[in-house]
Amino acid sequence: MILTLTANPSVDRTVTLAGPLERGAVLRAVSMTSQAGGKGVNISRAAVAAGIPTVAVLPADGADPFVTELRAAGVDCRPQPPAGDVRVNLTLTEPDGTTTKVNSAGAAVDGAHLDQLADAVVALAAEATWVVLAGSLPPGAPAEWYARLVVRLRGTAARVAVDTSEAALLALTAALPGAAPDLMKPNGEELATIVGADPAALEDDPAAAAQAARVLVGRGVGAVIVTLGAAGGVLVTADGAWHAPAPPTTVVSTVGAGDSSLFGYLLATERGAAAEDALRWAVAYGSAAAGLPGTGIPRPADVDAGAVAAVALVPGAPAPSA
Repeated sequence: MILTLTANPSVDRTVTLAGPLERGAVLRAVSMTSQAGGKGVNISRAAVAAGIPTVAVLPADGADPFVTELRAAGVDCRPQPPAGDVRVNLTLTEPDGTTTKVNSAGAAVDGAHLDQLADAVVALAAEATWVVLAGSLPPGAPAEWYARLVVRLRGTAARVAVDTSEAALLALTAALPGAAPDLMKPNGEELATIVGADPAALEDDPAAAAQAARVLVGRGVGAVIVTLGAAGGVLVTADGAWHAPAPPTTVVSTVGAGDSSLFGYLLATERGAAAEDALRWAVAYGSAAAGLPGTGIPRPADVDAGAVAAVALVPGAPAPSA
């Protein structure tokens, strides 16, 4: 079972524009969609589509339409008392696939809200093979909250994956190796923030991205997947490093592509795949999501892992510590 925590869920509203985004202009929309989302929620949606048991923990009122929608979609949702309404995130998608996001902050939480979320996740971890801590933290949460939760979860049998950014990501990195998860999934920009590198240099050079990811593996993280957009993805473990280029894809919306990549990796590991094959599935899922409108979550029929090849990267000199 894949257990997900979305500490700051969102209603994802996507506006598909008829033409390029023009600041200050009156624009026409081709369509508008709304979906209960957030990184952990998206991973649970993908799990349901693939027939993998999942439980989603998040702060929301049990009668909120957000929860009702998830349950109607087959997601076993375990809402915890919220600090306020679920936030709304707006995505503007242009015809060429360019995506502009406007994310709201979410309701401010206090210690009691965070304790309830953490306790629910730790209690359910006994039933899980993977626990995924995903997305931003809500206002009021200390940057170290994910790191502290990883430490608690390391006392369970479940493996722990973290996909976050900004202050929460830096706090987790600072807490290594004591708070090292089994898996981290930064994108190129996030990894560059950790190691002090140029984001464009990492996104354009998979070998450089792998070298940077070795910093995290060297500090106790079990595996690091770096999503590189059109360049595919890189996987680094203590046993090696691999790169898988993305297959040809007509990009419609990149929203949810990183979440889908993470699920593809988890799905492959649940099936006992080798590291390079797990990377292939990650890139295949992410590419499939990029070809779907809105917060597109691929179904197995949308994914062609056979179109993705993973190649081993030649190890370089040890990267400097972050």
